[in-house]
Amino acid sequence: MSHTIWCNAVLAEPAERLLVGGLAKHRLVFAEKRSASVLVAGPADPAMAEADVVFGQPAAHECLRLTRIRWVAVTSAGYGRYDTPDFLEAFRAREAVFSTSSTVFAEPCAQHVMAMMLALGRQLLASHAEQLGERQWKFSERRSASVLLNGQTVLMLGYGTIARRLTELLAPFGVKIYAVRRKARSERGVHIISEDRITAVLAEADHIVNLLPDNEATRNYVNARRLDACKPGARFYNIGRGTTVDERALVKALESGRLGAAYLDVFAEEPLPPSNPLWTAPNCFITPHTAGGRSDQDAALVKHFLANLAAFENDASAMADRVV
Repeated sequence: MSHTIWCNAVLAEPAERLLVGGLAKHRLVFAEKRSASVLVAGPADPAMAEADVVFGQPAAHECLRLTRIRWVAVTSAGYGRYDTPDFLEAFRAREAVFSTSSTVFAEPCAQHVMAMMLALGRQLLASHAEQLGERQWKFSERRSASVLLNGQTVLMLGYGTIARRLTELLAPFGVKIYAVRRKARSERGVHIISEDRITAVLAEADHIVNLLPDNEATRNYVNARRLDACKPGARFYNIGRGTTVDERALVKALESGRLGAAYLDVFAEEPLPPSNPLWTAPNCFITPHTAGGRSDQDAALVKHFLANLAAFENDASAMADRVV
């Protein structure tokens, strides 16, 4: 079966060639204005009306309006702008498919969190700051502050593709892992808990990893009340969405010492303004939304899409990262 596939993603030349070559039996239409970021939806495009498959970052309202579309494949792990009852119910009603590219970003995001856990535990960031600053030889201080990851407790807020890969990376360290998730089905090596248990587990967790998406239920999920319930000295990591954290409350938790450190990759406002107090909060470490970064991103996205296209044509239930 031949499909008309509309794409508004800006792809590196080798990845675009891979896409064109992989769609030889299909009709490929590129949008007039393509979106360079997987985080930004592109504008409406007349050519999208011809498509039954959409690949990239389309406007959600256009996907709803154009009922010819049978499958929307977004080039991101998050899908906040599509995560509404109206959108998802409409796709279910017309038996259309909606999928993400979570698998593409699971490995880099999981490695990013592991890197920060180990860097903080082994005092690498503090030692590097000393190298850039006073260059004192803090032998005893650094050694006594260094901790092992082995046997510690990790709480994951959300448990999807990234969390599963992080669980695999943590396995050799023998950590105890809890995860809060709406669906309470069991997971190997993980204690899935309901929200009514989160306060008790926060008091036990050495590491809190926020993987929550942006939606009405998650905004300011990490608030002053939950931060006050954290184990003193716990470390907080956010690679979910910035809107899920009350940033003022987070700054206060760092200033009071309730949190030992925070590693943040995402923020309510991006780029993060230079005046934002997170830049200077104690033991707060910032990266510019790069947790999902990988040098082969475009090629990986295209390969993921082509593999899913083959499944879509034969058995849609076998598609990776399918939401609907």
